[in-house]
Amino acid sequence: MIHFNLPPLTGNEEKYVLESMKNTKISGDGSFSKRCHQWFEEHLPCKKALLTTSCTHALEMAAILIDIKEGDEVIMPSFTFVSTANAFVLRGAKVVFVDIRADTMNIDETKIESAITPKTKAIVAVHYAGVGCEMDTIMEIALKHNLFVIEDAAQGMMSKYKNRTLGTIGHIGAYSFHETKNYTSGGEGGLLIINDESFIHRAEIVREKGTNRSQFFRGITDKYTWVDVGSSYLLNDFSASFLFAQLETADKINTNRLNSWKQYYELLSPLASKGLIELPTVPTECIHNAHMFYLKVKDLDTRTKLLEQFKKEEIGAVFHYVPLHSSPAGIAFGEFRGDDIYTTKESERLIRLPMYYGLSTAQIQEVVKVLNRFYGY
Repeated sequence: MIHFNLPPLTGNEEKYVLESMKNTKISGDGSFSKRCHQWFEEHLPCKKALLTTSCTHALEMAAILIDIKEGDEVIMPSFTFVSTANAFVLRGAKVVFVDIRADTMNIDETKIESAITPKTKAIVAVHYAGVGCEMDTIMEIALKHNLFVIEDAAQGMMSKYKNRTLGTIGHIGAYSFHETKNYTSGGEGGLLIINDESFIHRAEIVREKGTNRSQFFRGITDKYTWVDVGSSYLLNDFSASFLFAQLETADKINTNRLNSWKQYYELLSPLASKGLIELPTVPTECIHNAHMFYLKVKDLDTRTKLLEQFKKEEIGAVFHYVPLHSSPAGIAFGEFRGDDIYTTKESERLIRLPMYYGLSTAQIQEVVKVLNRFYGY
């Protein structure tokens, strides 16, 4: 059995979790949370980093911070996880989907401007597979039309676009530390990245259930009270301790995953050269993090048959998102503007292969053998 994913363990997780249990502050923003925040603010870098209970909640906070209201429109790709859209729908926004690029599976930056109306409030750039969107163009469009840019960098920790870390380019960024991600906080977890300093004060309030609790504990105010909307978005310090153990070895994890990605690419290149599959594209201006290794087959029927073969061989290969615009909620809360040239077609061809920290060369070779047998080689 080759699993699709195994959460990373680097050695100090148990030690730090036990240490966090003995601390007096374990509910959130304890000593390990502070260490994580410092790491992010130094290594990304960014104006402010705030751990959250999930990337979903980080995106929900972003929607609150940019003051999304009933009737606003938010542009994003349809090929993304439901949280990207839900965060804005919860505030009353209409989601406007545009087509993706066939090469990176990211939002097609050339389709954004034609989808803008007077109701448009923001653009959400989703960095699929940890490969950056064309952020220069997106930021230029946003500046021209006075729009916010939210980076859904759930898959993008340690990735860069033109030497800038994903999540630190737009006004606000969001990361995920779910167990399927390169770095995990022990199951669920997320991070809000503030790049526009004007959002910092309110972000702390929204994250603390709409109270000024953070300012109170820092001695900035002598009262602790309800001052704004918000919710319970703080990650507990147990989870932060688990995450910090992995941040200490972030480069080691990244290098290991990149080596696995390169092995897949090299071993599968012969099938790609014969036109039987397509391999991932990473633009020259991007540095990726090997969050996933995917390939594309001829069509949906081929994918179905190949996934059945992987299942028989006990290999955890999977397809990915079903485009949101074709889902019941996507139809109810959104609209696809322009032509769906690539979103549906390309999503139906995509298969994700096993990828995790510690995946062995022998396991990668076994996955490739199944692919070669499937295609008669």
